[in-house]
Amino acid sequence: MLSRLTRPQALAVCALPVVALLAAVLFAPLPFSVARPGLTADVLGSHRGAPVITIKGAPTHDTSGQLRMTAIEATGPEASIHLGDVIGNWFDTDRAVMPRDAVYPSGDDLKEIEEHNAEQMKESQDAAVTAALGYLDLEDSGVDVSLSLERVGGPSAGLLFSLGIIDKLGADDLTGGRVIAGTGTITSGGKVGAVGGVPLKTQSARRDGATVFLVPKAECSEAQAQLPKGLRLIPVTTLKGAVDSLRALDSGKGEVPAC
Repeated sequence: MLSRLTRPQALAVCALPVVALLAAVLFAPLPFSVARPGLTADVLGSHRGAPVITIKGAPTHDTSGQLRMTAIEATGPEASIHLGDVIGNWFDTDRAVMPRDAVYPSGDDLKEIEEHNAEQMKESQDAAVTAALGYLDLEDSGVDVSLSLERVGGPSAGLLFSLGIIDKLGADDLTGGRVIAGTGTITSGGKVGAVGGVPLKTQSARRDGATVFLVPKAECSEAQAQLPKGLRLIPVTTLKGAVDSLRALDSGKGEVPAC
């Protein structure tokens, strides 16, 4: 004969699947990465002992300020991120929980990720050089520009690369002595594109002394959400617009766009 379970016993039996399910949810790895503010590098100077921009075939001039590209740091594709990690970092202003596919679109293989990031960086650098020389009407002048940013991948430094080249080859100093940071992809035709992790990049920019941040216009609201005190946003959609805005900021004449 089967004996009847008491009410507490029945509740305990019913609770077992629920507990097991909760345990599975808590400890199962989730498809997320946790990101934080990363490095910044002055494209007008050196990074890891090597000049970021090297120009041959044309005179260059010294600059008084800085143009800092910005990056994020994220947990690797092999990292196990659990529900507790997501909850713990969700409300931390210097952390961001991002879909792993958004951080590592090429997959989970470390070698493939490195190759993908290096390829994107090379394409970004080529586009940045073409856009900058095109802006300066130096496409067929024999000017040779090489870019080096060791151990940094992806396309998001394109805008700053172009601005750095223009600053070195152009007639005036775009920075006006300021520490200016920013982010954004660039096409060879000078169009600026959106990137990821903008709120974290504004934090790394301010940490490293920037007072102005160039942001793709489409990401203004995202940048404003957690904007560090003392950092001014300037939205950009094109390389020409970015140059015009910096010149207006330096001269005090003309309109400087705002988010």
